[in-house]
Amino acid sequence: MIRIAVLASGSGTNLQALLDADLLPGEVVLVASDKPDAQALGRSRMKGIPSIGLDRKTLGRKAFEQTLEDLLGEHAVDLIVLAGFLTILSAPFVNAHRNRIINIHPSLLPSFGGKGYYGERVHEAVLKRGVKISGATVHLVTEEADEGPILAQQALSVADDDTPTSLGQRILKTIEWTLLPKTVQQYCRKLEEEMQLETYLKGLRYPGRGILCGLSEEGKALLIYFITARSKHSRNRMLVAQNEMVRTQAIDESLLVDPSLIIYRAIDRIGNAFVVANGDQSDAILASLACGHSFEEGLAAATYEPDAPNYTPRISALFQTGGPISYTLSILRRREDGSCEHAFFPSAKLQAGEGHLIHTYEKEEEPLSSFAGEPRKMLLKGSGETLAQGVWQSLDERVRVGLCVKEIDLDTHEVQTIIINAEERR
Repeated sequence: MIRIAVLASGSGTNLQALLDADLLPGEVVLVASDKPDAQALGRSRMKGIPSIGLDRKTLGRKAFEQTLEDLLGEHAVDLIVLAGFLTILSAPFVNAHRNRIINIHPSLLPSFGGKGYYGERVHEAVLKRGVKISGATVHLVTEEADEGPILAQQALSVADDDTPTSLGQRILKTIEWTLLPKTVQQYCRKLEEEMQLETYLKGLRYPGRGILCGLSEEGKALLIYFITARSKHSRNRMLVAQNEMVRTQAIDESLLVDPSLIIYRAIDRIGNAFVVANGDQSDAILASLACGHSFEEGLAAATYEPDAPNYTPRISALFQTGGPISYTLSILRRREDGSCEHAFFPSAKLQAGEGHLIHTYEKEEEPLSSFAGEPRKMLLKGSGETLAQGVWQSLDERVRVGLCVKEIDLDTHEVQTIIINAEERR
């Protein structure tokens, strides 16, 4: 399901159109306003949707946007829809949600858009110019107001006796109330396809090593670890299971150059917690947990790999499956000044059929660029076995090395382990 936040400043008629429409695979999970007393909030509260009014003028832009970011994270929002939202969002905020913010504007962009063109001012300008055709545009939001890629437009004729109010009302009622929900639904379908794990991986030539934590559609815990590699040294390994532990093993030990970089415990268990890692930092994590310390403390002394010029990030995960389930993903990556960023991404509100993926390389270039930003939210279809086969086929066959999927029944605690190795399929 694509989780939608709607931002509105006024009466909320476009919000109401969204609430009344079939947005599947989208669902409005949050409504927020820059005005605490906005009428729009009453509409969503009647639907039982979390609805928050923020006083932007009192908070100031920075605190307002940070509070908004916190709300979006708390509700795991995938898509933001601006429906009569009058606050101009900052470039950093927009860039943090690139291609994930949709706006509706009451003109046929690029005409009558940009700074100063909002509300009835748009229709006043249309009538003053003597334009005979107007309408509405749904577009993606970018740093420049009303200049993002157009998703949909619809036009109508301007009547000789139109006023700014009458023209605005006709555009609102005959176009906006149908165009916005229809376009949001279409975009949700596009996002749903892009967020499928297999689709995402097919778009990556060389992701390096990857970790996914999530829940299957049946509500079982899922751990996925995969290895892709280019060099002969890195490809000289496979994944093997030893009880519940999964480790890497050299295919030809005579070819080992630096075992510390390719031989390690990839997945292991301590109590009801599973640790996943792409290097020997798993030893430090497990030792820390065994002593009653935290996942974060176990990684305190760890850093990115010393494999210049790539400086491969070390990625790890801790999945707690006892009691309230939760997981934290981590990446240790090199900053421009050579220092190590220790980033941790906890996730507690888990949804069946969803997970989060992190991998070592963002794209294939020389030197390889490290994974950027936060773990990607993925939609997961089928059982662990189905996912294992789908993920394996999605990885580029020229670089794929090994894959492990662990599926844990949270009621019986039964663990199924599925391993696929390129070496065994040759």
